[in-house]
Amino acid sequence: MLTIRKSDERGKANFRWLNSHHTFSFGEYFDPNHMGFGALRVINEDRVIAGEGFATHSHRDMEIITYVLDGALEHKDSIGNGSVIKPGDVQRMSAGTGIAHSEYNHSRSEGVHFLQIWIIPERRGLPPSYEQIHFDRATDHNQLRLVGSCDGRDGSVVIHQDVNLYAASLTADAHLNHGIDPNRQVWLQLAKGALVLNGQALQAGDGIAIVGPENLELISAAADTELLLFDLAAT
Repeated sequence: MLTIRKSDERGKANFRWLNSHHTFSFGEYFDPNHMGFGALRVINEDRVIAGEGFATHSHRDMEIITYVLDGALEHKDSIGNGSVIKPGDVQRMSAGTGIAHSEYNHSRSEGVHFLQIWIIPERRGLPPSYEQIHFDRATDHNQLRLVGSCDGRDGSVVIHQDVNLYAASLTADAHLNHGIDPNRQVWLQLAKGALVLNGQALQAGDGIAIVGPENLELISAAADTELLLFDLAAT
């Protein structure tokens, strides 16, 4: 079964410095029909203007993944990490027993556009930790690249949950296939471009839930199409 979550149906928060769209309930946006998907709890699409960002704030017991689409995001946290996250980078922060961090647009002249994702961990009380990898979009295009997993295989970041996170950057008319095991379910988030998934047309910002055994056929309908695919344990 395929269920589309249209981009323009998402929750919205628009401040002077931040324009955010919430796929699932978050902050002041609440919809009991959209509280998450399995262990996937938050997908926020954020745009932050030059020189602005999120001041230091705290999290607990959440796997937080940041994926930059355009621009650069500067990260600092209470366990000593500091980095700049750019397109092609995947950052995973395990909040665990508690972590404080800040996120600012690294540029003084250009905006930054990114996805922030929260995944409920397999258990509470993990030690806080941080990891960041880079994959080359030029060499990894037109394929589902594993960027997050429970065991860190193939150079992916370790996510403390039964999830395989794939990223794909597609050229126009690229074809991909992904089979879903009967004990798995998938959420696909289209970050950029346009896609046809098993005959269903998707636009940037759309998400789609796929439950049950299914063979997914993905056809890029535009150049520079970019997506994230979450392969999760069925609930």
